[in-house]
Amino acid sequence: MIGRLNHVAIAVPDLAAAAKVYRDTLGAEVSAAVDQPEHGVTTIFVVLPNTKIELLGVLGGASPIAGFLAKHPSGGIHHVCYEVADIKAARDRLTAAGARVVGDGEPRIGAHGKPVLFLHPKDFAGTLIELEQA
Repeated sequence: MIGRLNHVAIAVPDLAAAAKVYRDTLGAEVSAAVDQPEHGVTTIFVVLPNTKIELLGVLGGASPIAGFLAKHPSGGIHHVCYEVADIKAARDRLTAAGARVVGDGEPRIGAHGKPVLFLHPKDFAGTLIELEQA
């Protein structure tokens, strides 16, 4: 059911510093920062030949990244995103199998302008999973 790995998201306390490491130290292509107010984050994408790294920074007081960084002040892997062909069909199959969708269960538009859902980490070996419709 899941397709290719779309990205690995890393929550960081300082977006500019993290982008500099990927760009200047590792030599990667790094996008400009983009605010995602509906998700409470600012994103920067690091483009790799086979996938992307999404750097996540806090945007606003209700940012879910703020809570993550409170527990992990140095930052760390926040979630893994996989592509699916049909997000609602994937959701229905997963919930029928007992998986929990975070939030109200309805897809929202994500950072790439495509529908996304998040799956509860307790159902997936401690990893928050994002599904993105390809």
